[in-house]
Amino acid sequence: MPTVDAHITGTIWTVEVSVGDVVEEGDVVAILESMKMEMPVEAEEGGTVVEVFCQEGDAVDEGQPLVQLD
Repeated sequence: MPTVDAHITGTIWTVEVSVGDVVEEGDVVAILESMKMEMPVEAEEGGTVVEVFCQEGDAVDEGQPLVQLD
């Protein structure tokens, strides 16, 4: 199953999706804060959110899965 991964190291500022949500390619699933900038993390493909691996305030590394899609 595909995942939506963090594209930079940072802190989860907000999670924009929940399990069961349907997302399209380009939809924002989370917003990361890094170097005092807010950066959206977008789905690279569409699908249904089956698991959210992060929550607001979590520190994440580049490449870390944030959301799993089906």
